[in-house]
This record gives sequence, C-alpha cells and structure tokens, in this order.
Amino acid sequence: MARTKEFDPEAALQSALELFWQRGYEATSMADLVDYLGIGRASIYATFGSKHELYLKAMDRYAETRDPPLLAELSQPGPALPAVRSVVRRFAEEAASPEMRLAGCLVTNTAAELAPHDPAAARRVELSWDRVETPLCSALIRAQAQGELPEDRDPRALARMLFVLLQGLRVVGKASDDPARVRDAAEQALTLLD
Repeated sequence: MARTKEFDPEAALQSALELFWQRGYEATSMADLVDYLGIGRASIYATFGSKHELYLKAMDRYAETRDPPLLAELSQPGPALPAVRSVVRRFAEEAASPEMRLAGCLVTNTAAELAPHDPAAARRVELSWDRVETPLCSALIRAQAQGELPEDRDPRALARMLFVLLQGLRVVGKASDDPARVRDAAEQALTLLD
C-alpha cells in the first residue's frame, strides 16, 4: 500500500522557490532544502526529482506567478504608453526596494548563474524574457497605431531596449544601495517614448 505524502508538495515547491531565490542554485545545498522545507531528502527526491529538477520546477512556478500580471497590465484596452511607463517604473521601484534588493529577480539571477552552462535553465530564462519583451513590443506597436508613439520609432527595438533596461535595473538594484540610480535610469529611458 502506497504511503500518502505527509507534506503539501505545492507549499514545499513555494518554499524551495523562496530559498533558491534568496541564495541561488549553487549556494543552496540539499541539506539546506531539507532544513528549509522541513521534509526528508527522500521525499524531496521522490516528489521533485534532483535538486536541479526542483530548481527548474521552482523557476516554472516563479514564471507562473510573475509573468501573467505583466501581460495583463500591458494588454489593457485604451492608451498603451501609460501601461508601459507604469511597468518600467514598477520594475525600478521593486529593484530599489529593500525587500527585492536582497533577492533580485530569480530569472535574472539564473541568467547570470546558470544560463551560460545549463541549457534547461537557459531555455526557461529565454522563455521568461520573451514573456516580458513580447507584451512590451505589442503595447508599443499598439501605442504607435493609436498615435501615442511617433512613427519614426521602432517598437521592437524600443521593446528590446526597455527589456534590457528592466533586467539591468534588477541587477543594479540588487547590488546598489542608492535607489536613485535605478529610478533615474528608468526615467531617462522613458524619455525615449516621447
């Protein structure tokens, strides 16, 4: 007779996500996961697979919770540029906030730590980046069609520039104790939309 799980796999996955987000993949040992999740090593392996598989599942969970609100915000009917500005400013505020500053962005952290040598992590990073860049581009195309963005601007190039800025805000925000640095950069980038 199969034993029932004595823990909630969804709660354990969320806890693993939090730990990986705080420490990174390499700095999180299996012993750390056992302690933080409060479940045995065998249960972790039986439920999630290896540490690497658990990390990838944590990345998937992160994307499930972080990406849809961005898409919804940038897809609202009506003027598009206010939504784009709001997203950029929100990223800057999050990057400058003490809570986010210590953890940064799990995807950005993974891009720096694992993507150069881990194809599965790199695929997830690229997918997540596409889920930011594509709605930005769509919103800018819509803004141009509605007369909010000058005709001589390239919406795709602008979306890519803003996307790269957003990732840079996450990195600089994590390392800098000067919130004005990320806020000023965001505001300067937004002048390109005028």
